[in-house]
Amino acid sequence: MSASDESLSLTATELRMATFRLARRLRSARATDSMSDTQLAVLAGLRIHGRRTISTLALVEHITAPSMSSMVNGLEEQGYVVRIPDEEDRRRVQVEITDAGIEIVAETIRRRDELLAAMLGDVDFTDAELATLREASALMRRVAER
Repeated sequence: MSASDESLSLTATELRMATFRLARRLRSARATDSMSDTQLAVLAGLRIHGRRTISTLALVEHITAPSMSSMVNGLEEQGYVVRIPDEEDRRRVQVEITDAGIEIVAETIRRRDELLAAMLGDVDFTDAELATLREASALMRRVAER
């Protein structure tokens, strides 16, 4: 293993451990306890990207279409999404987030941002360290979006 391979491996290990721990803490902050992380991810995706088919939602969340259909049923029963017949193909259905769904996503984001800001404040980072964290977050986003 070359020095650069070792460096990549060590960096991967450190990032995995740090992001896993941080994500676990942030997931605890949500607007409702009656919703799974996947359900929140579906709502957030609909908020960002607009209407989507069940098969597209399933593909994005890496679950089966029947599982996504069941999940959408639950979200629909809670009033967070509605099903809209596709204008081009009446056999297909589009899923759209409702105002109540948008509120749940916004409140969860607000709570998670507040929690993370409090966690960062507890560490008492310098302005330079906070700038480094912002730069690192942009780099991590590049990796995550590939």
